[in-house]
Amino acid sequence: MRRKTTPSSSRHRHATRYLQTIDPVMRRIIARVGPCTLKAYPRYFVTLCDSIVSQQLSGRVAEVIFERFAGLYPRRRPTPQAVVRTPILRLRTAGLSGQKARYLKELAMGFTSGKIRPHRFSRQSNDDIIETLTAIHGIGRWTAEMFLMFSLNRLDVLPVDDLGIQKAIRRWYGFRQLPAAATMRKIGRPWHPYETIASWYLWRSLR
Repeated sequence: MRRKTTPSSSRHRHATRYLQTIDPVMRRIIARVGPCTLKAYPRYFVTLCDSIVSQQLSGRVAEVIFERFAGLYPRRRPTPQAVVRTPILRLRTAGLSGQKARYLKELAMGFTSGKIRPHRFSRQSNDDIIETLTAIHGIGRWTAEMFLMFSLNRLDVLPVDDLGIQKAIRRWYGFRQLPAAATMRKIGRPWHPYETIASWYLWRSLR
């Protein structure tokens, strides 16, 4: 039986072929890693909540606290409206710090007030979305870039502040030290418009 091709998987295959053609180093990485299995997670509010909860925590601890947070809501699905109505003290019963609880409330109010308008994302540039999200306390540029890559499925994002990307470029492109952001952008210039796919391969190459 022939497997149905999704638009995303077709785009990823095209991007992979493009990267193999224009960058011999990326060709070696792709040969080692295999097909791109990047998936988008379109639950925007929940994804951003998870990012805030996970900051400065180990993976397992972050997972436990987020599950407790989600468990405060029907069907374990927090919504902006529900989080706005939730008192700070109740949020803290999930194991959240007072600061993170306030960040979650501010994020929720950003959605309910219209400051963050998901229906406009498809018409906004990467920089516009980053500017909107980073205006919320608790969301920095790196978090906004991860949101672009893994929630909005934007294919042209190169997170130069990500330590994993820095380490992979150092390893595969022969640097003794972690490369500067300007150097990474220069290396990544030929990857455009598929920087996200290149980044995914760089992350996977470290496994």
